[in-house]
Amino acid sequence: MLLVDDADTAPRGRNGWLRRIEQLDPVKDCQEIHRITAGYEFPWDYQRSLEFALFRTYCVPTISALLRRTGEFESRPQKRYDDTALLMAELLEHGYDSPRGRESLRTVNRMHGRYEIDNADMLYVLCTFIYEPLDWIDRYGWRPLNPHERLACFHFYRQVGIRMGIRDIPDDFQALYRFKTDFEREHFRYTDDNHAIGVYTRDLFCSWFPRPFRPAVTVGVNAMLDPMMLSAFGFRSAPAWMTSAGRRALRGRSRLVRLLPPRRRSKATRDRRNRTYPGYPVGYRPGDLGADRDYGCPRG
Repeated sequence: MLLVDDADTAPRGRNGWLRRIEQLDPVKDCQEIHRITAGYEFPWDYQRSLEFALFRTYCVPTISALLRRTGEFESRPQKRYDDTALLMAELLEHGYDSPRGRESLRTVNRMHGRYEIDNADMLYVLCTFIYEPLDWIDRYGWRPLNPHERLACFHFYRQVGIRMGIRDIPDDFQALYRFKTDFEREHFRYTDDNHAIGVYTRDLFCSWFPRPFRPAVTVGVNAMLDPMMLSAFGFRSAPAWMTSAGRRALRGRSRLVRLLPPRRRSKATRDRRNRTYPGYPVGYRPGDLGADRDYGCPRG
């Protein structure tokens, strides 16, 4: 598998990466295609959409109940966010069968192996990593996704799921999407655990902004949630004008990004919101990450 990270070999022109994607096979080359899409073409969109993808999983009572029992969200929400984001970024940047990719998967499986987690819950979380970013980019991306990118994302995460030991993963894009929508219809409902984990997560998002802006960010986060999520968390709907303004701002951003030159280096593991592991990945291995690794992050 070719993984490009040399600025001198980046394709020329705003649609250079897209031309390269069109030359690749979405099954055999799913890792390379997905790395280009998420690391070069839509890194900001992927980071934001995966934040809300994880947020979406907390609408499932069995998932939020487990997360609340661990105490990680209450005590160290930033660390848990960083662990998850960086482990997924390692898989994206290096591939799931690379040395760092295999180490990342061992870390993920080590953390999950400490708990009894239902296979359907694991499969649902996997679904959100596929379909939430695709839906986000359909709404707010600077260009339409190519069919190769959709299929590559599906096959990439399907292979990740297989290596995580998730069972009964459909081998068809639409079949897995039907599982996701059926699962949400059956399981999304309000619980106190949902509400608590939702508040911890929303407060984390707010902590990334100066204190005077945080009340507005709280309402802004609610504006990004659909009615099913608002109900499952017990959150109030944002004013219609704010929801509309937020969507217009995201679409306006996409028009500006369309005018920029193509990205020449992947941003997969370079997230400025990472506060737990300064300078990552310099000086760190994927095995250093995880809820059972402290690294000077005390509880409370």
